[in-house]
Amino acid sequence: MNVTNELKSRILVAGATGYLGRHLIEALQACDADFKAQARSADKLKDLGLNDSQIQIAQVTDANSLRGCCDGVDIVISCVGITRQKEGLSYMDVDYQANLNLLEEAERAGVKKFVYISAFRANVIKNVRLLEAKERFAQRLLASEYLSPCVIRPNGFFADIEEFYNMAQSGRVHLFGSGDVRLNAIHGIDLAEFILASLSHTEKELDVGGPDILSATQIAELAFQSQGKTARITYVPDWVRKLALCVIRRLPESRVGPAEFFLSAMEGDAIAPCVGKHHLSDHFSQLNNESNKG
Repeated sequence: MNVTNELKSRILVAGATGYLGRHLIEALQACDADFKAQARSADKLKDLGLNDSQIQIAQVTDANSLRGCCDGVDIVISCVGITRQKEGLSYMDVDYQANLNLLEEAERAGVKKFVYISAFRANVIKNVRLLEAKERFAQRLLASEYLSPCVIRPNGFFADIEEFYNMAQSGRVHLFGSGDVRLNAIHGIDLAEFILASLSHTEKELDVGGPDILSATQIAELAFQSQGKTARITYVPDWVRKLALCVIRRLPESRVGPAEFFLSAMEGDAIAPCVGKHHLSDHFSQLNNESNKG
């Protein structure tokens, strides 16, 4: 990757030890960018090969711990968010409030640009508590009068699609409806490169997905193929998904948050602009190789 003027700026990556954060750190290291990585654990950051000058320890849910974190920073990239709740924190606590704490500190410090990584169709899919928290923050960021905002909405990560591989490993994949819902998941490496390339752009909102548009059935078949197995797929009537959603929406999000998101996302096609060079078939094959070695 070529080093643009933006990558010569001081960059702060928040949520640096998560799936996407780790890929962002690797991309920034590869182009010798000037950056700091923010997380709660110094040990996890050091495991990424960072030195003390690149490490920033903070608890984003505590506004006081963020004081001064953006001083001297030109660009903030926030990967802060949770899928499965833990430590008693809700989606509003993390995906909204923690990001808001960081944004207000960035505004105070005079940061030039704030990039937030949300989720594809978070501004379209309704009644999903995870997405509502993300979109509430996205709208607050887009309304900022103190810095240049950018909301990037990636499609599902390869890491999320690994559930298909896990089901195939157990011997059978269950799909809703006819299995023809299509999506183009994206690898963390491709998304990280897209994010860094976008730093020089003026667009305030960007959607992005991976290079392959695949139906749920095709994804399941790839999962079996990577393991050298005959595909065994059971199609569950879509009314079951709808009924499950009706029940789930009445339960505490701490128990059903990920399921609510997944069942809602499977309602229809989720096809974002295609970028990248990493293919899901290769990813499944890599998982199989690693499993065989283990």
